[in-house]
Amino acid sequence: MNAAPFHAELADGPAGGHAVWLHASDGVRLRAGVWREGAKGTVLLLPGRTEYAEKYGRAAADLADRGYATVALDFRGQGLADRPLADRMMGHVGNFTEYQRDVQALAALANTLALPGPRYLIAHSMGGCIGLRSLMQGLAVKAAVFSAPMWGIRIAPLMRPLATTLAAAARVTGQTGHYAPGTTATTYVAEAPYHGNVLTTDAAMFGWMKAQVMAQPDLALGGPSLGWLHAALAECRALAALPSPATPALCALGTAEKVVDTAPVHRRMAQWPQGHLQTVQGAEHEVMMETPATRAVFFDAACALFDAQR
Repeated sequence: MNAAPFHAELADGPAGGHAVWLHASDGVRLRAGVWREGAKGTVLLLPGRTEYAEKYGRAAADLADRGYATVALDFRGQGLADRPLADRMMGHVGNFTEYQRDVQALAALANTLALPGPRYLIAHSMGGCIGLRSLMQGLAVKAAVFSAPMWGIRIAPLMRPLATTLAAAARVTGQTGHYAPGTTATTYVAEAPYHGNVLTTDAAMFGWMKAQVMAQPDLALGGPSLGWLHAALAECRALAALPSPATPALCALGTAEKVVDTAPVHRRMAQWPQGHLQTVQGAEHEVMMETPATRAVFFDAACALFDAQR
């Protein structure tokens, strides 16, 4: 575990934030952002697809203001973690079980760095899918908070049969290293205009996210591979068949959500014994990157849940 590149000027988080390299059990090199400020405990933060540690600097600041340290992961295949394909802009994984090795490495890192306990989880989008599986497998956290979790993939009804068939066929024929239908090497936030974007209603935050990938293109990621799509669809189906864990949980979902399939989120949270669904009026996909007022409501609720478990 050594120092890793960390663009602190882009992260805009608590003072002293830094990055380290770490390795998963299969040897894949990962990267994590570490913000030690906060004595109440440490949040393991699992980002969404295409994301990286710097994007959560402001979230780390919000958590530090409420007493919590943060460690955020660059999952394999994104950020500055190892990318498996020659086309580094294509997001790819062979099976979602690989991501569990990344979560285990992050949890071990928090212990190695002697970050304050107890541990808590915040997981966004794809990270929400990965984090749910981690909880089911016994991840040692006191409580979990989800932001627009990818418990189902939003695909237009007319496109779903084609996308599912292509992803399955690619797995059989060994053609998984092709972009999923409708996606390219372009990273969404780099080219999308603010007006009409599906991430946030906060223009300043959208500009900040865009500036990050424009300033450091190595952080950017384009569309997913057919292999990733097949693996993600399979994992969502598998998770849907399993009961919710006993972990106390909060899930935030914007009413303007357009990225993940919202029906599985409502079904899951309606059946979670210690779970609560927080509907965020007018919010888009990135609840943690929304307006200051919306972010405050989210982090207040998240930390209230964490405080109740201490």
